[in-house]
Amino acid sequence: MSDTIARTMWERFEPVHQLVYFAPEVRETADGLGMRGYWMGYFALRAAPLGPAPAAVVTGCFHVFHPDRVARALPDAWQLASPQQVLQARERAVDAAMTSLYGPDVVASADLAEAADLAWRAALAADTAGRVLSAANQALPRPAQPHVRLWQAVTTLREHRGDGHVAVLVSRRLGPVAAMVLKSAAGETDAEFQRRTRQWGSGPWRAAQEELGERGWLDAQGRLTAAGAAAREQIEADTDAAAAAPWTALGPDATARLARLLEPLARTVLDSGIVPDANPVGLTDGTWGPPGRPGAADRSPVRVTRDE
Repeated sequence: MSDTIARTMWERFEPVHQLVYFAPEVRETADGLGMRGYWMGYFALRAAPLGPAPAAVVTGCFHVFHPDRVARALPDAWQLASPQQVLQARERAVDAAMTSLYGPDVVASADLAEAADLAWRAALAADTAGRVLSAANQALPRPAQPHVRLWQAVTTLREHRGDGHVAVLVSRRLGPVAAMVLKSAAGETDAEFQRRTRQWGSGPWRAAQEELGERGWLDAQGRLTAAGAAAREQIEADTDAAAAAPWTALGPDATARLARLLEPLARTVLDSGIVPDANPVGLTDGTWGPPGRPGAADRSPVRVTRDE
């Protein structure tokens, strides 16, 4: 199966996964556990499948965060709620967020249940050797509610892709800051948003720019050179190739069916305004055309600030 299928599927499932970072219901649930600020909730909710992992382990798995950013949240979060309690709360939050955004008729629909079962099959087929975050998510029990099951399946697939991407970056000797500089220079996300939210200072950012300049990947103005654009394109191609196994296992017909079922769900997330334009994964409306879901402005997305 073509590696481009892996990218197509990522574009369909990533917006559904992103609800856990930006839906107000998720922030409310994290606050209810006693998590102090957005970032403690973020690290606890995402890292909970690993068990009570210390900050150093989570920093290594997540790749792009300054160690101090993680250490402000972990292991303190595990004193407020155990990983098992966090996982249970995560399911409740996803249930509430998806029901609020999609409506009860959609979450109870046959199409969503079909999508959940197809995505679960793909997630179980993900090759997780050497992929810690995806393996931890893959090992979680199958949720009873189809919409929560769909979210957990696409989260396993998302972390599977992310683990593979980190491996590609490491193979090219691209550290956390250099990887973000390259992504930002490619126009896929906002540099200041990346630097600030991942809590890297201007010094490491300049050093990474200089490093990429010495490689010939950035020019004096910090823009991608032809060599840098080619390197970035190859990194993405290798990431797609590393993410292809679940779709090969699912097969072309079932994969195409899942893509069709996911498309309106992804479109609804993007139209809602929940995911900010400057989001760190570079997720945009570009693939999907102009937004326009009625009532999208009625929901208030979570805002990520420097000090939380």
